[in-house]
Amino acid sequence: MNLKEKIVAFMRHEAYKPLTAEDLAEELGLKAKELAEFWPALEELEQNADIIKTRFGKYGVPERMNLMVGTLAASEKGFGFVLSEVPAEPDVHIPAEAMATAMHGDRVVARIHSRQPGHGKAREGEIIRIVRRANTRVVGTFEGSRHYGFVTPDETRLRQDIFVPKGEFNGAKNGSKVVVEITKWPEKKRSAEGRIVELLGHKGDPGIEILSIIKKHNLPTAFPPEVDQAADRIPQTIEPGEIAGRRDLRDLPIVTIDSEDARDLDDGVHVVRLKNGRYLLGVHIADVSHYVRENSPLDNEARERGTSVYLVDRVLPMLPPRLSNGICSLNAGEDRLTLSAHMEVDHRGNVVSYEIFPSIIRVHTRLSYNIVRRVLVDNDEELKAKYQALLPQLENMERLCHILRGRRMRRGAIDFDFPELKVKLDDRGQPVAIEKRLRTIAESIVEEFMLLANETVAEHMDGLEVPFVFRVHEEPEPEKMTKLNNLLHNFGQALGRTEDIQPKSLQKVLGRIAGRPEEKLISTVMLRSLKQARYEAENLGHFGLAAQYYTHFTSPIRRYPDLIVHRILRETFTTGDISAKRRQKLAAMLPELALHSSRRERAAAEAERETVDLKKVEYMAQFVGDEFAGIISGVTAFGIFVELENGVEGLVHVSTMDDDYYHYAEERYALIGERSGRVYRLGDPVKITLRKVNPEERTIDFELAASQLRAKAGGRKDAKPSKNGKSRSQARPDKPKPKKTGPEKTRRKK
Repeated sequence: MNLKEKIVAFMRHEAYKPLTAEDLAEELGLKAKELAEFWPALEELEQNADIIKTRFGKYGVPERMNLMVGTLAASEKGFGFVLSEVPAEPDVHIPAEAMATAMHGDRVVARIHSRQPGHGKAREGEIIRIVRRANTRVVGTFEGSRHYGFVTPDETRLRQDIFVPKGEFNGAKNGSKVVVEITKWPEKKRSAEGRIVELLGHKGDPGIEILSIIKKHNLPTAFPPEVDQAADRIPQTIEPGEIAGRRDLRDLPIVTIDSEDARDLDDGVHVVRLKNGRYLLGVHIADVSHYVRENSPLDNEARERGTSVYLVDRVLPMLPPRLSNGICSLNAGEDRLTLSAHMEVDHRGNVVSYEIFPSIIRVHTRLSYNIVRRVLVDNDEELKAKYQALLPQLENMERLCHILRGRRMRRGAIDFDFPELKVKLDDRGQPVAIEKRLRTIAESIVEEFMLLANETVAEHMDGLEVPFVFRVHEEPEPEKMTKLNNLLHNFGQALGRTEDIQPKSLQKVLGRIAGRPEEKLISTVMLRSLKQARYEAENLGHFGLAAQYYTHFTSPIRRYPDLIVHRILRETFTTGDISAKRRQKLAAMLPELALHSSRRERAAAEAERETVDLKKVEYMAQFVGDEFAGIISGVTAFGIFVELENGVEGLVHVSTMDDDYYHYAEERYALIGERSGRVYRLGDPVKITLRKVNPEERTIDFELAASQLRAKAGGRKDAKPSKNGKSRSQARPDKPKPKKTGPEKTRRKK
């Protein structure tokens, strides 16, 4: 334990009150050498808000002073939440007037005041200090005058424009998409001030919106020269000396199963039915740690990126293509270095024995999800003939997949089956189709095999008791489970005691509602009620998987935590342990690395979602005026969100629902008409007309179709007249629209 950890641990567990620096040093019983290091360590801890200095010059830890340190998640409406850095500690709601000058993403200290009336058990507080600013550079649109200009951020949660003095335009014109570097942070009555450091293009230029998303999330588009040079020095073939100490598995019928367009193939698998009736599952993962050594230029860059980012029109890889698509990718017919996990699995899905070891493999065949599905599900005779030699293994994979899934379900794993959307683009980057990717047996085979390998490695490393990186998913907050339970009561369902909810309780509800009209409604609300999974240096279990042990081991080409897992795992192969010096270094390093990786994962996911949303909006522009069938996917006080069959989502703003006055019933996830009693509830089918699209803001506006209003009215004749003598439903006549075609459009009556 280093000195800073020693200080924090003492203040957290032993100091019963805030102490002066002198008293703290005395209580710690520091030696002369430690005393010299004490003062800078104390200052660093205070600057980082690990400890808090009071106005009386005394020090304490935040959680014992009614304070919380965390990241501010701002809302477009002005309020926000401080997300705690302490596991299981609930968030703190910050009203708009208590935000001070903090901006979305800043690391802040919040003082906790009270529970907020009308918001369940949410805590309320105010921001009293900004520890670290997150938005040193902001992407937005420039508007200038003769003497000054402003940048309006693309990120709508950054609600204030950034002032740009005349001398800092750097060539920006009205409508330019720019990157502005903040030179002065906002004060109470003054906006932030900055200077233009990069011109991205002009609003409306081809590709400018995706480039803006990339810059907004600080995603690197090119590798530094020293990283490219390091990659160029790595041979593309395996030298004989690299095979020493590895088990040779090149004769095994190992296959990869991935999408047709994948280029970075992390994992290969094979399955053998043993004479005792059990299955031997082999999961073979690219040994990236052999090529990417700790603190090398390649490692430093991979750590900073954290993950590969799969945007709608490109991939921003974590590692240079020479590695990610070359020597590290498990390309068929080529020798590759791997870490292998051999697991013997019984008929109940239990791992009765396992081995984890370094290996060399040669993938026998590259398969795709589509091929496996057509062989196993569609019984495609042509493909079955082509892959005749692999048929017994594919059939064993299918059987083992069902066994492993059955095991997960028995222990209570929560299995949501929301389809993934893929936007297909033409050569010019224009969207031409939106496809739903449904999970088939092919995807399930890979999923179950990777889950089992991740669990096995996590349990193995937990047993060795060495510092490690786990993938954790904590228990949901009781107040969110209470709200979910209130919704379930409307459908005759219940979770039981929400104070100590178990994943099996949620799974049973999903099983009971499967195929029923309310399935999507309940599944959506349930998913939103759960916490986000993240990386952590402590094993906290995985609630969603109902797993005691879980990590990420299977994708080291594209996820940095997996690379760390491989690196630590390899260090234990010789003795089953690591040195005391290495243990101390990892213990200090891994918590921050896990936090950074979680942040980069969230940034990548947001960027991926935003580029898909952009192309969905661009695709739907051709259907303005058309009528569609959809499902209400969200309900708010300002309107209802509707999801179409193709996965596109848009808003019916309450201002367009002028046939009545609608009130938001939060507990029922519904808008209810004051006079008519009409109800629009989450999960209800509706018909809408596409009213407007806005690619820049990535929004789609719907309005309820005339046929929907007639259906809801049910032929009622008691509608109250409006001021112009017409009923509200008649006050806005539908204009005739030109007929258009679309793959998921409902046919309009002539």
